[in-house]
Formats: sequence, C-alpha cells, structure tokens
Amino acid sequence: MAYRTQVRIRYGEVDSQGVVFNAHYLAYIDDVFDTWLRELNPSFEKLGWEVMLKAAQLEWHGPAGIGDVLDVVAEVVRWGSTSLDVRFELGVDGRQVVTAMITYVGVTIGEHRPIPPPDEILSHLNA
Repeated sequence: MAYRTQVRIRYGEVDSQGVVFNAHYLAYIDDVFDTWLRELNPSFEKLGWEVMLKAAQLEWHGPAGIGDVLDVVAEVVRWGSTSLDVRFELGVDGRQVVTAMITYVGVTIGEHRPIPPPDEILSHLNA
C-alpha cells in the first residue's frame, strides 16, 4: 500500500533558475521514508534494523518552486532478502515533477551488516 505525504518547498531549496535544486529531491525522499518508518515506531532502530541507501535513480518531469507543495507517494515495489525498492512519485497540483526508484538495504545497527527486515517493518511498509 502506498504512503502519502506532502513537502512544502522553502526559499533556500530553490536555485537561481527559480526551481528546486536537484539534490534536494534526495533529501525530501530520505525524509519521507524516515517519517514513514517512524510512524510505526519513533525509535524503529530499537528493532535492531535500519536502512542504508544502495542506489538511487531520479527522473525529472517538470519544475517545482518556492512555496509549492509536493504531493509525495511512496510504495515498496520489490522486497529482496535484505533489500527493498521504493518508488517515489512527487508532484504539484496533479502535475508530475519527479519520479524516483530507491534501493535500500536493511542493516544491523552499528556494524551495518545486511539483514532481513523485522516482521513489524514488513507489515508496516506493506499495509
């Protein structure tokens, strides 16, 4: 099931062209995924699991600027044994702005060894 939220674009996130500087999209995505996980448990790391970004692919479709509100939809589209792919769609007023595919790897706290996600995480992200 998809997770939905919004991100308001701030003045400092826009470049001299008047549009969101591209690197900010990864920051938005990271914050959205973290927020989704923390809705399960504000300290989800206590489950002994956290994620690290393995790969990111972003495709720009159109501009977003100061004061725009990005509608963000995130959905897990693939589960591996220790990894997952999450598709993000970001838009403004029904117009597509960016799509992204992010591969995360679940890892142990501290040592960062790949591990499968806890059942609670699987259930939460698939709900």
